[in-house]
Amino acid sequence: MNDKNLEKALDIVGTLMNGEQISKAQYEEYVSNGEIYDYVQMICKKFNLDVYEHGNGLYMCAGYNNSLFGYSHEELKKEMGIKLNRELYMCYFITYSIITGFYKDSATYSYVEYVKLEDIIQNVDNLLKGITGKLKLMTLEEVEENSFKTLALMWEDLPMVVNEETTSRAARGSKKGFVKLTLNFLLSRDLLLETEGRYYPTDRFRAYIENYFEKYKGRILEIMKGDVQDATY
Repeated sequence: MNDKNLEKALDIVGTLMNGEQISKAQYEEYVSNGEIYDYVQMICKKFNLDVYEHGNGLYMCAGYNNSLFGYSHEELKKEMGIKLNRELYMCYFITYSIITGFYKDSATYSYVEYVKLEDIIQNVDNLLKGITGKLKLMTLEEVEENSFKTLALMWEDLPMVVNEETTSRAARGSKKGFVKLTLNFLLSRDLLLETEGRYYPTDRFRAYIENYFEKYKGRILEIMKGDVQDATY
């Protein structure tokens, strides 16, 4: 064990845990020194953290069910100003549709430069349209609240916009409002940048997208083709 390399690895992890960017020198050591790389991976694994590499930088996010460094459902609902689990799942799905809107080609890592609010709404429509036709006689109470069926029913019943979209209640009362809620959260977490109604992914978000697609692209392709009738989160 090399104490200096361990200390350098801890410095890298500490910087990432504080939400900061590591230096160019730290990145070079991470990619060129196998021991530092292994230490960083080991430390992050112990804390249930994922480290992604993108564009000569490192980005960290909490692993699955990481209650210390991630959000619980209740914390996230409070943060986003929503109350019901199905509203949170809708925001999850909108985030998912934003990801699929940016990332088009798993072979070349081809990205769309930006998306607009209308593009996101259309993408959600397209992702859910394969199941809405089969649910005309069902109600929200007849399906599990965390299923795609619930989201399809909920989304279909929402108007495009409602009056006074700026109020908290109205924000949850329309398709445009739900997308705005989701976009505002992603903006606040430095995952998107907004310019004149165009939303651009940050390098951090690109790192998450790229690695997420690499890990789950098989399931993602199923969903993008509409094969979500029996799927839950």
